[in-house]
Amino acid sequence: MMAALKLSVSGPTYNTYLRPTRLLELTDMGERMVAQVGCASAYVKNFLETRLWGQMASEMEGVVGKKVEIVFKIESRPSSAKTSEGQASLGPLFEEKKKDPETGRRANLRSDYTFENYAVGGSNQMAFAAAQAVARKLGTTYNPLFIYGGVGVGKTHLMQSIGHEVLESGETRVLFCPGEEFTNDLVEAIRFKSTDKVRTKYRKVKLLLIDDVQFIAGKPSVQEEFFHTYNALQREGSQIVMTSDKSPSEIAKLEPRLRSRFGAGLIVDIGQPDFEMRTAILLIKAKQKSFDLPMKLAQMIAENIEGVRELEGFLVRLKTETETNTVEASEDLVEKLLNVKKGISGERKIVNPNMVMNTVGNYFGVGIQQLKGERRLKTIVWPRQILMYLLRNELELPFEEVGRLVGGRDHSTVVHGENKVKSALIDDIKTQETIGEIRKRLWMTS
Repeated sequence: MMAALKLSVSGPTYNTYLRPTRLLELTDMGERMVAQVGCASAYVKNFLETRLWGQMASEMEGVVGKKVEIVFKIESRPSSAKTSEGQASLGPLFEEKKKDPETGRRANLRSDYTFENYAVGGSNQMAFAAAQAVARKLGTTYNPLFIYGGVGVGKTHLMQSIGHEVLESGETRVLFCPGEEFTNDLVEAIRFKSTDKVRTKYRKVKLLLIDDVQFIAGKPSVQEEFFHTYNALQREGSQIVMTSDKSPSEIAKLEPRLRSRFGAGLIVDIGQPDFEMRTAILLIKAKQKSFDLPMKLAQMIAENIEGVRELEGFLVRLKTETETNTVEASEDLVEKLLNVKKGISGERKIVNPNMVMNTVGNYFGVGIQQLKGERRLKTIVWPRQILMYLLRNELELPFEEVGRLVGGRDHSTVVHGENKVKSALIDDIKTQETIGEIRKRLWMTS
């Protein structure tokens, strides 16, 4: 039943609304049957009743052979399906596969990076389908599979999902490895004359997952070893999956023979998630964190934050705020954390960290990477300190968050930068004019 529903709805809809449901009770009423279905929240209940009730009833009728009436019940902790005299049990609508956390750890896989937790939309649909096909038929379908895309679009999550699926099928020879780790392993092996040990580690697996493979480019000995590892795995019918921030043709200093082999299978890209997908990602992440996030708030956040990692960071901040102050998540709280204020024309406007960085960078003619970088030129340090000041005082971000945003700096550096600007604001007219002009640009509504 769930397999049929999975094919008829989008990935995010299935994972967010259908997957968590369970059949609590199925009662035979003679000519018809009454199915009591447990769901996680009032919002999910309403969505299922208004959007998917007919489809679910139809699929269930095909299984039991009678007319079925579905009654949805909010159940935050689903219980097992009940069976009693006069009742039939279909078990949970979707039964989770039992996972052995030890096998995942041995393969270097994150426990939450599974297909079930992966939001699917237009930007990653082809990559998702290819990954599932590879997981079902290792070494025969799309070998190698090469996935590329920007930062935080879900490449590593999708790659590791293949690993989990393969482990659940009973195959234990799975290994996930960042390109940097492969490089370090080889360097250590050459240093201590233990290359045989490294070759055994990488060439005896059934599924090799190499993340950020672009890291090996420009390193002749590493590329040489990877070339032979690749060939050895292919001869044995093993599967290779790689991710990168660029397609093989765009990776500088990658040997032509490797570029050729990377392109021998399937190359797919993952784009930036659209609004619907960002919303689905938020709902999935909130569920993983046991945080009740209403759809309206998820949509509000997704409208204003584009990066997946930034979405997760905001969700953590929202959850922390509700728990620390024992308040419920609300529109007012989300607006406060998103920093909704009145623009110059009186309209509501949201300013986020990227907007502050871009505004400061444009004002001083300094690139974002320079603001985040380590260069200590006066023409860069002062704009960097103003950026810290504005992130602290306009967006009210904590010191640690400002440090993370501005190149991973520590608490004391941010404190020093903010204090330098505060001191200058006391009697330096030029600094006052600078801050005033940047604020004006920030809050000017378009």
